[in-house]
Amino acid sequence: MFRIVEKAALNPTVSKIVIDAPLIASKAKPGQFVILRSLNDSERIPLTISDCDLKFGTITLIYQIVGASTMELNALSVGDCLCDLVGPLGAPTELDGVRKAAVIGGGVGCAIAYPIAKKLHENGCEVHSVVGFRNRELVILEEEFRGVSNRLELMTDDGSYGTKGLVTHALQALIDEGHTYDAVYVIGPLVMMKFVCEVTRPYGIKTIVSMNPIMIDGTGMCGGCRLTVGGETKFACVDGPDFDGHLVDFDEAIKRSSAYREFEARRREASCNLLKKEVE
Repeated sequence: MFRIVEKAALNPTVSKIVIDAPLIASKAKPGQFVILRSLNDSERIPLTISDCDLKFGTITLIYQIVGASTMELNALSVGDCLCDLVGPLGAPTELDGVRKAAVIGGGVGCAIAYPIAKKLHENGCEVHSVVGFRNRELVILEEEFRGVSNRLELMTDDGSYGTKGLVTHALQALIDEGHTYDAVYVIGPLVMMKFVCEVTRPYGIKTIVSMNPIMIDGTGMCGGCRLTVGGETKFACVDGPDFDGHLVDFDEAIKRSSAYREFEARRREASCNLLKKEVE
């Protein structure tokens, strides 16, 4: 039984849950994910493992409430159990030998970027973290990043907190200051990752992106998470989720990500109505 032992709202649209899952906690590494179902009839959704506690045998998941499946997950409370949970899945992020890195997170993607920054810091790497949000209200994990970063640049689109601008502006400024990186790790919206890769491309800086397309089974059998990387078809659930960002066909990935937008909107509306009835 995968029991929820802690739950907290990080901002109006992002929540954190801590789940009792000792076997997963004992094996999970940065970059890996789980697939879960909240209820017996729920869709399977992939979520990256944001943190683990080996002492208590728990894993932390951070998710954005954007559709029917995450709404169902968010309706669960401390003491409730997930219907099922499988993991850790995917290949761990390659961090060995990295002495200086920039870790970039956008929005809820910071939940994936944080364990990477944390592990690099534990390895003795110099870590420069750049995190970006639309506004102050949406900022998450600021103190956590400060604790594992030699330098932290916090950006907001509207300038309501930190520095006004995009993560690409901060990264370019760091490069212009003369910082050289063994690797840049970037996780966030597809458009953001695409343009971070365009910043690093002229300098030949190794840039790793974490891809999170639609996933169903987590074994590569369904083909839903296929991507084009270096002209070849890859599957994010087994070949990734990390890939060389300079080889990813972002335009194709962006187009595919919107294929089910209309269906997702209908499912969200239906779930909203169902949850309202249950409350009443």
